[in-house]
Amino acid sequence: MEPDAAARIADLLSRTQRRLRRQVRRELGPLGVTPARLRALWALSDGALRVSDLAERLDVVPRSATSVVDDLEAAGFVERRPDPEDRRATFVDLTDEGAGLLRRLRASRRAGVAELLDRLSPDEQSDLIRLLAVLAGD
Repeated sequence: MEPDAAARIADLLSRTQRRLRRQVRRELGPLGVTPARLRALWALSDGALRVSDLAERLDVVPRSATSVVDDLEAAGFVERRPDPEDRRATFVDLTDEGAGLLRRLRASRRAGVAELLDRLSPDEQSDLIRLLAVLAGD
């Protein structure tokens, strides 16, 4: 591949990703949710986790996960409960408010991506999905 083409593709992918991140930040800002907190909420959407398991999923140190959980708990998006099998461990789970927030954010994200992709014809959208799947290794 020509270096100019590789650089152009890398630039376009970066610009598209930045655009999507800006959109997410605009949505999250008024809610007091940072991208790091959103990642934790997504990780918890599959069910309750110990803080240590959440840290592993997020690829952060347990202390960082604890700080994120503290913030999410203060906002009412998660709750802690004792692990019935290990008195030293604590589970973190979404509250109804946290689950509702994720549903709203998913819908908003789909709408934002759809708005961006509406610039493409249905055939171009299919091509993009196919090509991104190849790049993602799926």
